Amino acid sequence: MAPMSLESYREVRPWARSIKARVVEGQMPPWHIDTDVGIQAFKNDRSLTAEQIDMIVRWVDAGSPRGDPSDMPPPKEFADDSVWNFAELFDGPPDMIIKSPPYTVPAVAQDAWYRPVVETGLTEERWVRAIEIRPSTVAGRRVVHHALARLEQDEENDLVDDEIGAGLFMEWAVGKQGEIMRPNSGKLMLPGARILFDIHYHAVGEEITDGVELGIYFYPEEEKPRYRQVLASLGSIAGGSGNIDIPPNSFWGSQRFHVLKQAGRVENFQPHMHLRGQGMSMEAILPDGSTQMLSQVSDFNFNWHVNYVYTDDAAPLFPKGTILRVASWYDNTTANRANPDPNQWVGYGDRTVDEMGHAWVNVTYMSDADYEDEVGRRSAEQDLASQQQQP
Repeated sequence: MAPMSLESYREVRPWARSIKARVVEGQMPPWHIDTDVGIQAFKNDRSLTAEQIDMIVRWVDAGSPRGDPSDMPPPKEFADDSVWNFAELFDGPPDMIIKSPPYTVPAVAQDAWYRPVVETGLTEERWVRAIEIRPSTVAGRRVVHHALARLEQDEENDLVDDEIGAGLFMEWAVGKQGEIMRPNSGKLMLPGARILFDIHYHAVGEEITDGVELGIYFYPEEEKPRYRQVLASLGSIAGGSGNIDIPPNSFWGSQRFHVLKQAGRVENFQPHMHLRGQGMSMEAILPDGSTQMLSQVSDFNFNWHVNYVYTDDAAPLFPKGTILRVASWYDNTTANRANPDPNQWVGYGDRTVDEMGHAWVNVTYMSDADYEDEVGRRSAEQDLASQQQQP
């Protein structure tokens, strides 16, 4: 997807100043979370340190010298495109691979949303410990804008309301590698479960036929995790996304509140907006009235849908009744370089030129007693770590 290859010095050298600019701006590597707001401990942090950025800047400012070829490390070996990201971690490919039927995207066409339903064939209850979703082919990555997999199964689940979508199983967009559940937590699949794919296709000037693959890694049959995790779409628009109403040449913002109907652990923050999206934040309002800012992205980049996954000891625990406040703001002016037309009035819609506002957030629910146990366990671990650091 990049405009250049960076596998050799000869390929890198012409792009040196562009690399410096992207690194200093914090656009590359793609990691746009505000570094001075909220939680800063992430399991998948791929950002550069201040020292690394300074080294790149000094190298470019010095004229990008090649250095001693004898010090060059061996060429990086890139993973085979056919290899699943978590295959090595779980000693093999996914236990179940569900494929959407092939879909042909014409060379020139309007965007399309393909929503087939595929049976899983499950005949017994299974707990999921990791999920991946991806286009089936390399060529397919050019036309798959994003893909959702919804879990359809017969059950009563009142943890979240209908709009949040308890049945959302997994979401994929550029920049997201998959999801691994924390120890003793997982997603539940029931007998007769079905997958409803929701795939956004975008024509690129060449006819391409592709499908989407959903890879599921199960816990061993005899192992049942203690906590159930649900992927929620926490809206940021008061009254629902349909209320987005951004006048031409203006800034606009909104917020929405979501009540945790059960105690739980917030696992991540993944903001989702379109081209006018400028920033999004997520804050917790606890039952005692205190507040905790969790995360914020002030320079949203639609080209990268980054999922910021909190570390095990930083993923916040909240009691029943906690309110999650999600706010988003938009720039529909000429100052927004990604804006296709600041003279347009922008409303809600699936197209990239329309707008959305929500955060993909995994919540692991637990009973009040389990919540107290988790709080106590974490407090004890923090005390122990503090004692070990003392001279």
